[in-house]
Amino acid sequence: MARVHAPVIKLVDAIIGNAIKLRASDIHIEHDETSTLVRFRIDGLLKNIMVLPRFIGVGPVVSRIKIMSELDVAERFRPQDGRAKVRVNGEEIALRVSVLPTRVGEKVVMRLLNERAVQVSMATLGFQPQVLKRFTALLEREQGILLVTGPTGSGKTTTLYAALNTRRNENVNIVTVEDPVEYRLAGVNQVQVNEKQGLTFPQVLRSVLRQDPDVVLVGEIRDQETATIAFQAAMTGHLVLSTLHTNDAIGSIARLSNIGVEPFRVAAGLIGVTAQRLVRRVCPQCVYEAPIEELHPMVRSAQQRTFGRARHVKAKGCSICGFTGYTG
Repeated sequence: MARVHAPVIKLVDAIIGNAIKLRASDIHIEHDETSTLVRFRIDGLLKNIMVLPRFIGVGPVVSRIKIMSELDVAERFRPQDGRAKVRVNGEEIALRVSVLPTRVGEKVVMRLLNERAVQVSMATLGFQPQVLKRFTALLEREQGILLVTGPTGSGKTTTLYAALNTRRNENVNIVTVEDPVEYRLAGVNQVQVNEKQGLTFPQVLRSVLRQDPDVVLVGEIRDQETATIAFQAAMTGHLVLSTLHTNDAIGSIARLSNIGVEPFRVAAGLIGVTAQRLVRRVCPQCVYEAPIEELHPMVRSAQQRTFGRARHVKAKGCSICGFTGYTG
């Protein structure tokens, strides 16, 4: 095992601690021939944070992260994925680690997984009232499949976990099939897919249906076999929640058709689709009311129809939001 000196350990801990402080979702450590750059993804945008000192170099930093994640320190030519846990200010934070060999060395991306972030209710997610009412009504169904769609990083997992929190009680058996299980949910039976061990989505899903579930969460519908089993479950007395990677709700129908789901199954089993994106929130500490005339007439009209009134706010930028005007 490679030796990692104390200054490097402190540096990595400081990088992670700073990312948590700044509410970053991801940490990127990448380098070229002359420097090593640390970037954080904050509120959906990547931001340059620091350039590592030359005398440290990227090698020891990557080695430290590999040791934390129980990865092979000596392997530098193949991608590796792992997990780590850190404790900051008494709070345990999980990290999903990806190491990718590039032309000039290894790049590391760490996803910060704060379990408190998914202990939320549907009412706190920012859905419009009429959408929330419809979605919540669908969650009360005894059977059918409900899909959440959107690109990577659009909050689909958070929405699904909030949906499970809505249905979770002592009278309901909830089972999830995930790849990987990123967050722990009390009162929910979570199963992790492991293709190396032969535990594929279809295989695990078949076993789950023999566990007398009321609600089944399938992390993602990726292929025809998984989709077929999920729709069979939805048509035989189970509520199934899952995700698809499509740009809009109507695109889900085409996507299901493309992977081979028969139209009659879609018609009989699909009860709803919601497509979502994450929108940055104006900082509440430095927000101020701006002239409504600055908004485009079409935007004002849309606000009026949706919320019953039009409003325009901006933020000056402050130390709380890092002078960006946005938090969350």
